Amino acid sequence: MNAPRRAVYAGSFDPPTNGHLWMIRRAQAMFDELVVAIGNNPDKKSTYTLEERQAMLAEITTEFPNVRIAHFSNRFLVDFADSIGAKFVVRGIRTASDYEYERSMRYINADLQPDITTVILMPPREFAEVSSTMVKGMVGPHNWQKTIRRYVPDAVYRKIMADQGEQPVVP
Repeated sequence: MNAPRRAVYAGSFDPPTNGHLWMIRRAQAMFDELVVAIGNNPDKKSTYTLEERQAMLAEITTEFPNVRIAHFSNRFLVDFADSIGAKFVVRGIRTASDYEYERSMRYINADLQPDITTVILMPPREFAEVSSTMVKGMVGPHNWQKTIRRYVPDAVYRKIMADQGEQPVVP
């Protein structure tokens, strides 16, 4: 019997965006199992705790029975993938600079774990400019509540609103 085709989609997910959800939706359809892994990036200061990010990801992925949430720190993504038996790493590119970065990382990852294949997905235009950093930067100015709603899944929107002591805005 063949082993399940397992992939890892990693990021900081601080917070998860509609772009992340698009990537998860596409990737889980391509593989038997998708592990959405929260990586610890020492160059980034997280707004949300690991537990909060895990909870948000768990809530927005309930419709996908083949998705599980995990986390890793102090190791290379491909080493984490290898440790859980994943043969694929899913990455997204939004811009030319993302492409250059991911291209370089693909070669480095192949040096470290030659049996792991990098799969690159390009989200549609409406998600190309959306990042967690952008979403966090929108909180505060007049009408921010309506603005960020279009960029994050409902569960994430409710969490952000609650953290700010706000009531969700009905669309």
